[in-house]
Order: sequence, then C-alpha cells, then structure tokens
Amino acid sequence: MNYIHPDDLPSNQTILLSEILLRQLEEATKQSFFLACNRIARILLASCHWYFKINSGVLVLTMICPDIESYHNIMTSIPYFTKNLHRFANTASINVTPPFDLGVPWIIEIDEAGLDNDALNT
Repeated sequence: MNYIHPDDLPSNQTILLSEILLRQLEEATKQSFFLACNRIARILLASCHWYFKINSGVLVLTMICPDIESYHNIMTSIPYFTKNLHRFANTASINVTPPFDLGVPWIIEIDEAGLDNDALNT
C-alpha cells in the first residue's frame, strides 16, 4: 500500500479555501447561466429550485420541480438547457427531479462527443 506522508497533504486551510472558491464558482456559474438564458428559460428556471454543483470536475445543473406542470415544461426544454449548458462546460449533466410520486427523475449526461447539433437546434 502507498501512503502519503502528512507533509505532502494539503493543509486544512488550503482545503477550506478550495471549498470556498468552488462554491463561489458554482454561484458565479449560476448567475452567468441565468443571464445567458432567454426569457422563457428564465421563467422556467424561476418556477423551480435550481442550482449548480461541481462534482469531480463535472458541472451538474439540478432542477427540482415543485409541481407536475413545471416538471413537464422543464423536460420539454431540455434541448435548450443542454445547448446553453454546453457553453459553460464540455462535460456536464442535468438532473431534473419531479414532485414526489408524480414523475420520473432524470439525469441527462452532456459531453462534447454526445452533442447532436440537429437535436439541440430546437
């Protein structure tokens, strides 16, 4: 087994600073993404709870829908959100959560190779 000597590990202060900077990046990405969206997409985002997380270098957009109408509207707009999200990261995912017991949670993986420009132009 390989063990890393404690002197080679980052300090607690470095770890804390990294976490703070990561949260600031997530918040700045959220603001920029919202501003990059058209009026209809902004209304859809405002109809649900949404946020960004960065997990292992992957940008994750999570949308939690409070009612079935917002869930359906978000799901029909996934191509738009995918295209817009690709402007911020080559590898990302979108998580859409419906109201409890009223739909199917979706996780849509987005990567540069998987983008179909025809499908995204809708």
